[in-house]
Amino acid sequence: MRNGRTNQTILTICAAALAVAAGCSTTGGGEAPAVPSQEQQQGPVAKLSITPADGTRKVAPDTGITVKATGGQVTKVTVADAKGHAVKGAVGADGQWRPEWPLRPSTAYTVSAEAKGTDGKQVTGTSTFTTLKPKRALESGMSPLDGEKVGVGMPVQLLLSQPVTSREARAAVERSLVVRMSQPVEGAWSWVSDREVQFRPREYWPVGEKVTVVAHLAGLRAGPGLWGTKDRSLSFTVGPEHITKVNARTHQAVVRANGKVVRTIPVSLGKPGDDSYSGTMIAQEKAAETVMDSATIGEPGEYRIKTKWNVRMTYSGTFFHAAPWSTGAQGSSNVSHGCVNASPANAKWFYEFTQRGDIIEVTGTSRKLRFGNGPTPWAKSWEDWLAGSALGKPVNG
Repeated sequence: MRNGRTNQTILTICAAALAVAAGCSTTGGGEAPAVPSQEQQQGPVAKLSITPADGTRKVAPDTGITVKATGGQVTKVTVADAKGHAVKGAVGADGQWRPEWPLRPSTAYTVSAEAKGTDGKQVTGTSTFTTLKPKRALESGMSPLDGEKVGVGMPVQLLLSQPVTSREARAAVERSLVVRMSQPVEGAWSWVSDREVQFRPREYWPVGEKVTVVAHLAGLRAGPGLWGTKDRSLSFTVGPEHITKVNARTHQAVVRANGKVVRTIPVSLGKPGDDSYSGTMIAQEKAAETVMDSATIGEPGEYRIKTKWNVRMTYSGTFFHAAPWSTGAQGSSNVSHGCVNASPANAKWFYEFTQRGDIIEVTGTSRKLRFGNGPTPWAKSWEDWLAGSALGKPVNG
């Protein structure tokens, strides 16, 4: 009897102990408590995703690059071409990394990104992709020449190999053009045709101005399948202010340098029926010797003669040049076929004095200069010039 009571007591104590243990369990059902994982204790590991994905081809050069981090934050993004040249850019409000200027066509790029997870650890990721090869390439040329010293009226000309017709595309071209000036002045781009856009200051360039122009055309979308392939740049300086005023009624050309008269030249302009153009022109180019041929203006056989000391004023063939055959009329009457005739000595002096971009104003004729007959930015008022801009606003360098 004593041993039986003892055994029963032991069983009762064990059952009570088991009941207490079961009642203290936080998992229910008698299961053992769960042990937190390392990720739960430290936070999730960051994961990077990059678009365009690694190996993507035919990417549009103006496509944004998206770098996202799940379970963390992006801390660094770099983009470089196959030669290791870094591309400048930044993350925008839409979360996309965009280059400062479009990427180049037919080029491989590598995106390298870093992110920091909530666990405090850094993760990295890369993606290499290739931009598309254009169906049509937009090539370009620029004037003045790099390093040239020009006159105060010289515009910047950007010449394009393909027409750019839509206002949207023209605005994109204008936005790609950067003008830097040593003496900032107001200026603007204006379209002369669908293949040419020019920049001029509101007034003539300041003497001594230094100008650098960069055309960020590589990767620029200029129309369906039309992409710029190469950037362009040039730098030029502005020389002394040379302004020549030619009066068809007085038959005189008054030449000023920085506001001071340095020479008065007797001249002969176009005879009735062959009137010279009136308007503000620039010295477009110079040639010590050339052949004047009336066939180039649709009048074959009228004349064909070799001339010296030629300064071109229009595309259509207006020159300031030596004309020894008309010295008797110079200073008294107009007998030329539209050019400005001067004596050989005066023409030689003017040729050597003149810089490309110098201003030549002609007055007193019945024929008005047509805009686009050469670089003729001063044939338009400032308001009309601005109207030719797709952006419709001036640029301050």
